[in-house]
Amino acid sequence: MQITQSLHAALLVSDLEKTEHFYGQILGLAKADRSRNFPGTWYQIGNFQIHLIVSSEIIPDLVNLEKLGRNRHLAFSVANLDNAKAQLLANNCPVQMSASGRAALFTQDPDGNIIELQESREEEVMGR
Repeated sequence: MQITQSLHAALLVSDLEKTEHFYGQILGLAKADRSRNFPGTWYQIGNFQIHLIVSSEIIPDLVNLEKLGRNRHLAFSVANLDNAKAQLLANNCPVQMSASGRAALFTQDPDGNIIELQESREEEVMGR
């Protein structure tokens, strides 16, 4: 087997309107076309998608409240971490800076799914 690309991650959400506001307006992600006939929204990030699937049962799975990065999470690169942090705080989103000291933070969507935002470095953007 040779895995060649990550395609998508699916997250369960309880309130699609609140979650669409978080991913679409606060994080600024673009919606993708979807052909499924169940409640949800897809977002496109380069060649990767996030599938938000509405569920009546959300089971929290946080195991470490003090360090959000030690829980299941999605990680994304941002051009400017300070701008991302300001955007999150302006929208009353939780923000926890990375305990490692690197330029990264953790936040949560309305259902508690953890998102890591890490400032991209030129070498990472260039694939080095």
